[in-house]
Amino acid sequence: MSELHQEKHPFLDFVKNNQKTLTYALTIVVLVIAGYFGYTELYQNPREAKAADAMYTAEKYFAIDSSNLVLNGDGASKGVLYVIKQYSGTPSANLAKYYAGISYYRLNDFNKSIEYLKDFSTSSKQVQAIAYGTIGDAYSELKKNDDAISYYKKAGGHFPEDEAISSEYLFRAASLLELNGKADEAVTIFKDIKSKYPKSEKGFSADKYINRLKVQP
Repeated sequence: MSELHQEKHPFLDFVKNNQKTLTYALTIVVLVIAGYFGYTELYQNPREAKAADAMYTAEKYFAIDSSNLVLNGDGASKGVLYVIKQYSGTPSANLAKYYAGISYYRLNDFNKSIEYLKDFSTSSKQVQAIAYGTIGDAYSELKKNDDAISYYKKAGGHFPEDEAISSEYLFRAASLLELNGKADEAVTIFKDIKSKYPKSEKGFSADKYINRLKVQP
């Protein structure tokens, strides 16, 4: 027999010797892929469409500060609490947590505001910064000052490209530090505001607060 016919093919031999195992593995892969697409197309996508429809009226009420209607609906339309419960795991349910958190804050239910906003997350840095800042506001209302300061700093540093939002929440952190007798820490933040956001309203006024704290006995 020639050398050509005697040449071995390790890959072909491996396939021949492990045909059952490979067929089983391939079947599993096909089932996983089919299951994923089936879950997405037949279950998750329709749920998201229904959730988005349910959010439509709630978003209109949110825009006009009708917080109770945002949360519970108006009888004909469902509120965000329904969306969160019924369509958990969808993008609309996630957004509903933001609306719920802000609405509860407007209704002075600060604990529930914190609960829902902590459970919310988004790739939109501006919206996420506002969520962190509102958590800070809620903690401040509850007189949990250390937590409030922490979230104000988090909000102020999350999206530095937005000078108005960042300077505002850093200013709130510095002001709360001042009220709690932590003048040195407050001065440090006021200086950061002046340095990083000189064109913002808070940046313009930072020197006033820095000088006032420096002359305090």
